[in-house]
Amino acid sequence: MVAVNLGATDAPGDPGAANSAAANRGHKPGPASSAPCAVGAIVPGATHAAQQGPEHVAEPVAYDAILLAGFGGPEGQDDVIPFLRNVTSGRGIPDERLEEVAHHYRHFGGVSPINEHNRELKAALEAELASRGLELPVLWGNRNWDPYLNDALAEAKKAGYTKLIAVATSAYSSYSSCRQYREDFADALADTGLGDGPDAIQIDKVRQFFDHPGFVQPFIEGVRDGIAQLEASVDGLDRATQVEVLFATHSIPSTDAAKSGPAERGFGEGGAYAAQHRAVAEVVMREAGAADVPWQLVYQSRSGPPSMPWLEPDINDAIEQLPAAGRRAVVIVPLGFVSDHMEVLWDLDNEALETAGEHGLAAVRVPTPGTHPAYVAGLVDLVLERVNGTPVAERPAVTELGPWYDVCRPGCCENVRLGFRPALAGIAP
Repeated sequence: MVAVNLGATDAPGDPGAANSAAANRGHKPGPASSAPCAVGAIVPGATHAAQQGPEHVAEPVAYDAILLAGFGGPEGQDDVIPFLRNVTSGRGIPDERLEEVAHHYRHFGGVSPINEHNRELKAALEAELASRGLELPVLWGNRNWDPYLNDALAEAKKAGYTKLIAVATSAYSSYSSCRQYREDFADALADTGLGDGPDAIQIDKVRQFFDHPGFVQPFIEGVRDGIAQLEASVDGLDRATQVEVLFATHSIPSTDAAKSGPAERGFGEGGAYAAQHRAVAEVVMREAGAADVPWQLVYQSRSGPPSMPWLEPDINDAIEQLPAAGRRAVVIVPLGFVSDHMEVLWDLDNEALETAGEHGLAAVRVPTPGTHPAYVAGLVDLVLERVNGTPVAERPAVTELGPWYDVCRPGCCENVRLGFRPALAGIAP
C-alpha cells in the first residue's frame, strides 16, 4: 500500500508534453504568512460579494475567468521524486521513503494520468461554456506540479483578469480535499504578489459539489451498468444476496476526518467527510434501482505510521470478508474521485481487483466522472450559481446535507497537525 499520503485527490498527464527540462518548470509556492484581506472584510482575498462571509452568496459577480485547480502529477520518470517532494513538502520525508511510492508512478512510465485528465476537463469546460454562449476563459493550475497555481495567476494578470472563480477537482469536505486547496490559493497570491494593490486578484471558490446531480449521475449510471454486467456474466447470480457494492474513497486520518465540516453540524464519527460519502452512496443505490443490493463505504490508499488511526475498513480487507457473507460478485465504485488518477489505477484496478480475483469474486470497477457530459455541465452550473447569485432554494442538491457552503465556515477542515494556515474562500481561521 502507499507509504506516503499523496492527498485525497490525484488525476493524469501527457507524456509528449511531459519531458520538458526541469529548468523550464515553474515552482510550488512556499507557505504564505498571511492572506490579503480588504478593510472590514472577514473572508481573505474574496470578491466584494463574499467578503462578509455569507453561507451562500446571493449577489451576482462578474467573474473574469474560471480557475481550474488540480492536484498535479509527474509526466515523466525524472519528474517523480521532485513531484513527491512537492506533495510532502514541510514533512522532512527522505527520498528513500518517497521511492516506496515512486514505483507506482514508475510502473506507468513515471506518468500520472492526472494532468491529461485535467487537460481534457479544461477542453470540455471550454466547449460547454461556448455551447451556452458564455465568454469565460478557463485557466488551469496545479497544487503540486506544472502548471502551478502561481503560473495560472501570472497568466491571469497578463490577461487583465482580477476576479477568478475556482473549481477544485475534489468534491468532498476535508483538509486535503478542500482547505488545502484554499491554502494553496493564498500561497500562490503571496508568491506572485498579486493579492495586493488596486488591481489585486481575488479568488472565490464554488461550493463542494459532492451532492450536485452532475457529479452524482455518472455513478448512478455506473452502478446500474456494473450490476447488469455481473448479472449477465455470472450464472444464477442473485443480486440481493450475492452482489455487494463497495463505495471507495481515499482514507484520511481519523483526527482530520473528525475536523471536516463545521463543528456545529455534529456529523459524528468520520465528520462531514464520511457523512457526505454515505449520503451520496444512498442516493446512488436508490437512483440506480439497486436498493435491494447490499453496499458499504470503504477506504483506500491509507498511509502514515501504523500508530495513527485512519478511516476504515480498507477496501482489500472488506473484499476478503465478502465470500464468508455469501457474496459471489462485487461492484467497486470510486465515489471519492473525479477521474481515473494514479490511486484509482493502482489501488483499485491493480490491488483491489487482484484481491477480488484471489477470493473468487467476479468484479467490475465503474467509471469516474471524468468528462461525462452531466459532470461537465454541472461544473459550469456551479460557476453560474455565483455569476448569477442564485438563491440557495434554487440550487440543486441530491442529499439533505447540501447545497454546501459557498464560503467555508469558521474552523472548517482544520489540519490537526499544523493548525490553521492562511486560506482563501472561507472565514478565518
